[in-house]
Amino acid sequence: MTSHFLSELLSFLDGLPEPRIVMNADYRIVAANAAYLREFSGGKNVTGRFCYEVSHHFDVPCDQAGESCPLRLSLDAGTQQRVLHLHHTPRGEEHVDVETTPIRDDQGQIAYFVETMRVVRQASSRPAAQGLVGRSPAFINMLEKILRVANSDAAVVLLGETGTGKELVAHAIHEASAREEGPFVAVDCAGMTETLFESELFGYEKGAFTGATHRKLGLVEAASGGTLFLDEIGELPLSLQVKLLRLLETGTYRRVGGLDWLPADFRLITATHRDLPAMVQAETFRRDLYFRINTFPIRTPALHERASDIPLLAESLLGRVDRKNSRRLSPEAQQWLSRQRFSGNIRELRNLIERATLLADGEVIEREHLTEMADDLLVAAPAASGDAFRVEQPVPMEDLQERYLNWALSRCDGNVPRLARQLGMSTRTLYRRLQGGRAA
Repeated sequence: MTSHFLSELLSFLDGLPEPRIVMNADYRIVAANAAYLREFSGGKNVTGRFCYEVSHHFDVPCDQAGESCPLRLSLDAGTQQRVLHLHHTPRGEEHVDVETTPIRDDQGQIAYFVETMRVVRQASSRPAAQGLVGRSPAFINMLEKILRVANSDAAVVLLGETGTGKELVAHAIHEASAREEGPFVAVDCAGMTETLFESELFGYEKGAFTGATHRKLGLVEAASGGTLFLDEIGELPLSLQVKLLRLLETGTYRRVGGLDWLPADFRLITATHRDLPAMVQAETFRRDLYFRINTFPIRTPALHERASDIPLLAESLLGRVDRKNSRRLSPEAQQWLSRQRFSGNIRELRNLIERATLLADGEVIEREHLTEMADDLLVAAPAASGDAFRVEQPVPMEDLQERYLNWALSRCDGNVPRLARQLGMSTRTLYRRLQGGRAA
């Protein structure tokens, strides 16, 4: 492909607002547009450098360092590929949605790849004052699904234990969608009576019942153009499930006491900690409603499934709940938190840290400030018995690796980077193996 074509391609890319680079099949950057130079390289020239060196500070391609490499995937498949990565930027390491598109020459052969990068504003890999925070494999897996579904109008159901941040996830989906300028309306379905459900969701007309002295707009109408989030939908009685199903199937509703059917315009996100398929089998949750809300399920991981995020979450939560600025957790306090299994998940971690901020007078929150008023339910995360790693009988190699890595992680107080150094592998490779994947 001629240099003239490459020049025309870069001229076209320079006019686009999203950061883009052009690479060859050897992972070398041959051009970068103005948006990329501004947002990702701090104005420094990256032409001639390897993409993995610039983005990850690796000395080998991503696919050789335990990462999913979009260029390699695109080269193998011959089609556009998309992955979520942690990239180094002038602001620090950030979650970046990477989309790689092959560019073909006149003979139909792949000559270049255009990589489009979008910084994920809805989640942070560093301590943050608000929103989703995390970098563990379980968190990234969830975040990938959020980004996949956000720009559609597909109904999303969030499944996970209590306290795992389902409303924050719903907010993130809304903020990453085309409806972000519209309202986000949250409804708690727990304890809803039939009368309350209809009047809250659909509103009512003046005179519809005693005390209805004026027309009241319902939450469905309030969510018009935006997102309606129904939390704890598993608590909704069967009689109300019918009314919700009618709303979703017809896309219309009628205010209590009203005659006119009104159009509904919202994106639906629901959440529950209950086992909905089991409820469907027990006939306590309607099968037709289940399939209506379950277009795209996302599981919010329990905190013990993303234990490596605890230090990051703890620092973020400290900044959110502390009455004083710039206080920090001591290393001993961080280690103690990392060893705990929080049955109440992030909500329990937040409560514990907030208590500690009220007990501590100095600039550092120590372990004793956390343990003094810790809940009786809080227990140390299970660890392998004894100091040595043992198995009682032959087990599959994958199982053996998983057991060994979890045992080794417990010896390092949950510190994944430290364990990676001890094992002689990259942190990313270790994260993938802890998640159950194989390194390349």
